[in-house]
Amino acid sequence: MVTLGPTPYLILRTANGNRYLPLVGSNCWTVGRSDDNNFVIPDQWISRNHAMLQCTETGEFYLIDLGSRNGTFVNGRRVNIPVTLRNTDHLTFGQTELEFHCPPRDYPANSNSSTSERETLTSTLHVRRLMSVVVVDIRNFTGLTQQLDEKTLSAMIGNWFRQAGEIIRESGSWVDKYIGDAVMAIWFHGETAVSNQEVLDIFQAVSNLNKMTASLSRQYPLPFDLRIGAGINTGYAMVGNTGSGDRPDYTAIGDTVNAAFRLESCTKRIGKDIALGQSTYGYLKNLDEAQKRFQPFTVDLKGYENPVETYGASFEELDRLIAHTASAREF
Repeated sequence: MVTLGPTPYLILRTANGNRYLPLVGSNCWTVGRSDDNNFVIPDQWISRNHAMLQCTETGEFYLIDLGSRNGTFVNGRRVNIPVTLRNTDHLTFGQTELEFHCPPRDYPANSNSSTSERETLTSTLHVRRLMSVVVVDIRNFTGLTQQLDEKTLSAMIGNWFRQAGEIIRESGSWVDKYIGDAVMAIWFHGETAVSNQEVLDIFQAVSNLNKMTASLSRQYPLPFDLRIGAGINTGYAMVGNTGSGDRPDYTAIGDTVNAAFRLESCTKRIGKDIALGQSTYGYLKNLDEAQKRFQPFTVDLKGYENPVETYGASFEELDRLIAHTASAREF
């Protein structure tokens, strides 16, 4: 009998018995027929680069279809956007089926902890951190779903999510949430302050996301060019396990997070691509170029009793700010 302990793994059932594929040594694994995949499966119905599994720093696993010819399925349902995997989910690629296993946290055999006690333990593992929350959303995604065939839509959104995850990881963060047509990422800061450079690094990541999105418009037969909007907010929030029982969900919660989503939504109303929270902008006040590029607005955010001040800019203005500060550092 094989004992794998708490290590997440896949089971590939073959005529010669079960093959165990441990999900270790990385945070991203690809599946396909091509030899450059982490898991090579010689199934003629599987694409050369078929799908990708991603593990976030929270320990949560996502399955992303990479525009495969015959589709990717979880428990019989086709994957069009990243799907969160659960223990014992059945994954189908072509005519090959695998079973995903992510063993729950073990409790001592002699533990007298009740289920409610375990849930309380899980829900109280929180720390207060200073962070920047970025929410990036694909504009008019509903219009795309109405005008694109399912195969093209799946290929495009899978590619966008995959590249978005790579850009965010390379910038020192991770994708905290995949939400339909959007991603949420978190950058942690020191205890009390945020440097200009930390904010500019986040700006660079958002700029890279915009350029990547524009490039996808040239790769697929889309009815209109892809565009994104971004909300960025900085402040204190609680971060930790918000789930219960055997399925904890490590994430950030609080007003700082909620406001980031509201700021992204308000970009359409103010006619800008990016909206900053007042605190985020405050960390750039000593940069004259930031004052030139970001325009102040007073907006009503859903769920907020009083109007909120935000600062908006286009991607062109953001790129000019990044270029100007980079040039200034060279002298």
